[in-house]
Amino acid sequence: MTRWFVDSNVFLRFAIRDETEQTIAAQALFRRAQQGEIDLFCGPPVFFEVAWVMKSAYKLENAVILDFLESMLALPQLTVFDADQVARAITLARERGLGFADGYIAATATERNLGVATFNRAHFQKAGARLYPFPSHAPT
Repeated sequence: MTRWFVDSNVFLRFAIRDETEQTIAAQALFRRAQQGEIDLFCGPPVFFEVAWVMKSAYKLENAVILDFLESMLALPQLTVFDADQVARAITLARERGLGFADGYIAATATERNLGVATFNRAHFQKAGARLYPFPSHAPT
Protein backbone atom coordinates (compact mmCIF):
# COMPACT_ATOMS: atom_id res chain seq x y z
CA MET A 1 0.00 0.00 0.00
CA THR A 2 1.31 3.46 -0.80
CA ARG A 3 1.76 6.01 1.94
CA TRP A 4 1.40 9.77 1.53
CA PHE A 5 2.18 12.77 3.74
CA VAL A 6 -0.68 15.23 3.24
CA ASP A 7 0.24 18.91 2.94
CA SER A 8 -1.84 21.66 4.51
CA ASN A 9 -3.15 22.94 1.17
CA VAL A 10 -4.99 19.65 0.60
CA PHE A 11 -6.82 20.02 3.93
CA LEU A 12 -7.54 23.67 3.13
CA ARG A 13 -9.04 22.86 -0.28
CA PHE A 14 -11.11 20.13 1.37
CA ALA A 15 -12.37 22.54 4.04
CA ILE A 16 -12.73 25.84 2.19
CA ARG A 17 -13.83 24.44 -1.20
CA ASP A 18 -12.75 27.57 -3.03
CA GLU A 19 -11.00 25.85 -5.95
CA THR A 20 -13.31 23.27 -7.47
CA GLU A 21 -10.76 20.99 -9.16
CA GLN A 22 -8.50 20.86 -6.10
CA THR A 23 -11.49 20.31 -3.81
CA ILE A 24 -12.60 17.33 -5.91
CA ALA A 25 -9.03 15.96 -5.93
CA ALA A 26 -8.74 16.34 -2.14
CA GLN A 27 -12.07 14.59 -1.64
CA ALA A 28 -10.91 11.75 -3.89
CA LEU A 29 -7.67 11.39 -1.91
CA PHE A 30 -9.56 11.09 1.39
CA ARG A 31 -12.08 8.70 -0.17
CA ARG A 32 -9.25 6.42 -1.39
CA ALA A 33 -7.81 6.40 2.12
CA GLN A 34 -11.22 5.69 3.63
CA GLN A 35 -11.56 2.72 1.28
CA GLY A 36 -8.17 1.40 2.43
CA GLU A 37 -6.38 1.96 -0.89
CA ILE A 38 -3.72 4.32 0.52
CA ASP A 39 -2.38 5.44 3.91
CA LEU A 40 -2.27 9.13 4.83
CA PHE A 41 -0.01 10.90 7.33
CA CYS A 42 0.65 14.42 8.58
CA GLY A 43 2.24 16.16 11.54
CA PRO A 44 2.05 19.28 13.69
CA PRO A 45 3.48 21.66 11.05
CA VAL A 46 0.44 20.94 8.87
CA PHE A 47 -1.87 21.89 11.75
CA PHE A 48 0.08 25.11 12.32
CA GLU A 49 -0.14 26.08 8.68
CA VAL A 50 -3.84 25.21 8.35
CA ALA A 51 -4.63 27.30 11.44
CA TRP A 52 -2.54 30.23 10.24
CA VAL A 53 -4.03 30.28 6.72
CA MET A 54 -7.59 29.92 8.03
CA LYS A 55 -7.01 32.87 10.37
CA SER A 56 -4.95 35.18 8.16
CA ALA A 57 -6.28 34.50 4.66
CA TYR A 58 -9.85 33.41 5.34
CA LYS A 59 -10.45 35.44 8.55
CA LEU A 60 -12.19 32.52 10.26
CA GLU A 61 -12.98 32.61 13.96
CA ASN A 62 -10.76 30.67 16.35
CA ALA A 63 -13.58 28.29 17.32
CA VAL A 64 -14.15 27.36 13.65
CA ILE A 65 -10.42 26.80 13.16
CA LEU A 66 -10.12 24.62 16.25
CA ASP A 67 -13.20 22.63 15.20
CA PHE A 68 -11.60 21.93 11.83
CA LEU A 69 -8.26 20.96 13.39
CA GLU A 70 -10.14 18.61 15.69
CA SER A 71 -11.92 17.06 12.71
CA MET A 72 -8.56 16.55 10.96
CA LEU A 73 -7.22 14.82 14.03
CA ALA A 74 -10.29 12.57 14.18
CA LEU A 75 -10.02 11.31 10.59
CA PRO A 76 -9.70 7.53 11.00
CA GLN A 77 -7.80 7.24 7.73
CA LEU A 78 -5.12 9.75 8.80
CA THR A 79 -2.13 9.03 11.04
CA VAL A 80 -1.02 12.20 12.80
CA PHE A 81 2.51 12.28 14.17
CA ASP A 82 2.53 13.63 17.74
CA ALA A 83 -1.28 13.28 17.80
CA ASP A 84 -1.54 13.34 21.60
CA GLN A 85 0.28 16.67 21.78
CA VAL A 86 -1.83 18.10 18.95
CA ALA A 87 -4.97 17.03 20.82
CA ARG A 88 -3.73 18.63 24.07
CA ALA A 89 -2.93 21.83 22.17
CA ILE A 90 -6.41 22.00 20.63
CA THR A 91 -8.03 21.41 24.02
CA LEU A 92 -5.89 24.03 25.77
CA ALA A 93 -6.45 26.55 22.97
CA ARG A 94 -10.20 26.01 23.16
CA GLU A 95 -10.35 26.17 26.98
CA ARG A 96 -8.13 29.25 27.31
CA GLY A 97 -9.12 31.21 24.20
CA LEU A 98 -5.78 30.78 22.44
CA GLY A 99 -4.78 30.16 18.87
CA PHE A 100 -3.52 26.70 18.03
CA ALA A 101 0.17 27.68 17.90
CA ASP A 102 0.12 29.23 21.36
CA GLY A 103 -1.88 26.28 22.65
CA TYR A 104 0.76 23.94 21.28
CA ILE A 105 3.59 25.94 22.86
CA ALA A 106 1.84 26.05 26.24
CA ALA A 107 0.77 22.40 26.14
CA THR A 108 4.25 21.24 25.13
CA ALA A 109 5.95 23.34 27.79
CA THR A 110 3.57 22.09 30.47
CA GLU A 111 3.89 18.47 29.35
CA ARG A 112 7.67 18.64 29.56
CA ASN A 113 7.73 20.70 32.78
CA LEU A 114 9.21 23.72 31.00
CA GLY A 115 8.53 27.39 31.42
CA VAL A 116 7.89 29.68 28.48
CA ALA A 117 10.22 32.57 27.62
CA THR A 118 7.89 35.09 26.00
CA PHE A 119 7.15 38.78 25.96
CA ASN A 120 3.49 37.92 25.53
CA ARG A 121 3.14 37.34 29.26
CA ALA A 122 -0.57 37.97 29.71
CA HIS A 123 -1.41 35.62 26.87
CA PHE A 124 0.63 32.72 28.24
CA GLN A 125 -0.44 33.37 31.83
CA LYS A 126 -3.96 32.74 30.53
CA ALA A 127 -2.66 29.35 29.39
CA GLY A 128 -1.32 28.59 32.85
CA ALA A 129 2.29 28.51 31.67
CA ARG A 130 5.22 29.20 33.97
CA LEU A 131 6.96 32.29 32.59
CA TYR A 132 10.61 33.26 32.30
CA PRO A 133 11.26 36.25 34.59
CA PHE A 134 12.18 38.92 32.04
CA PRO A 135 12.86 42.33 33.66
CA SER A 136 9.71 44.31 34.32
CA HIS A 137 10.76 46.97 31.79
CA ALA A 138 10.89 44.44 28.95
CA PRO A 139 8.08 44.80 26.38
CA THR A 140 4.97 42.70 26.94
